[in-house]
Amino acid sequence: MENIWIKLFYALMSMLLIFNYGMLLAGVVLKIVARVHGRFGPPVWQPYVNLLKVLSVRSAISHGIMFYLGPVFRLAGGIGLFLFMPVVFGSVWLQNFSFSGDLLLVIYFIFFGQLGMALGAAESGHPYSPMGIMRGLAQVSVSEVPFALAVIAIAAQHGTMSITEIVAAQQGGFLHWNMVTNPVATLAGMMAFLGMMMNSPFDLHLAPQEIPVGPPTEYHSTFLGFMQANRAFFASAKLILFMNLFFGGATNIPILVLKTFLLYMVSVFVGVVNPRFKLEDSLRWFIKIPTVTGIIAVLIYTF
Repeated sequence: MENIWIKLFYALMSMLLIFNYGMLLAGVVLKIVARVHGRFGPPVWQPYVNLLKVLSVRSAISHGIMFYLGPVFRLAGGIGLFLFMPVVFGSVWLQNFSFSGDLLLVIYFIFFGQLGMALGAAESGHPYSPMGIMRGLAQVSVSEVPFALAVIAIAAQHGTMSITEIVAAQQGGFLHWNMVTNPVATLAGMMAFLGMMMNSPFDLHLAPQEIPVGPPTEYHSTFLGFMQANRAFFASAKLILFMNLFFGGATNIPILVLKTFLLYMVSVFVGVVNPRFKLEDSLRWFIKIPTVTGIIAVLIYTF
């Protein structure tokens, strides 16, 4: 029983660490994108200001129970994804509950948050909600196909679904990373990563260039605060997941920050130099190049 409480304490501390890292990362990216656009941009602490602002607002609008549970489900998806994989390999307090989690579990958590958000947005009654839901679920579903194929290839390569064992197999230097030993699966996973991070050109559900039709349209006050907090959790957790699967994991916090920051910059760079796809263009692209690459990766390690 004592070990459980210690584990919970470590999990809460790691959540606090990764939440603040995600918030600062979002602020830094806003500044970088602004400079690319020739603007000064907001300060790096702007995500904290936005979060405190929406949490201080009260709301009397009621759309139904699922409307309230949507942001909760989405936050649960991000936290669950984070808690069941190692953050820093070999660390006592940054292992979380990785001994209980595997690749199938974290894939379920990724889709759980998206599905909860779709159900919540559908309850809002906003006439554009179905459009945002359709775009978002289509984008998530089609981008997870090459990701799932890359995961199958990695699992076949190492003979395990345990994220901890996959990270352990990559220790010993750069040449042991899956990026080197399984480059085809890494390529498929990284192409899926662009869609899963939902930066341009794959920001279909928010459509910032149009009238807002995404889930945040009807959310406000504390509910919007849950969504903003989840962006810090979910983005950081997905970065850690891809780092663990393809880039050797991290053995200390500085390496964690360096690898995840560089990994995030890949999607940011693609976003600032490409306009947003139409839905049919995005679906067509994922079905062709990333999916075919993922199939090749699976065939290499299963036959």
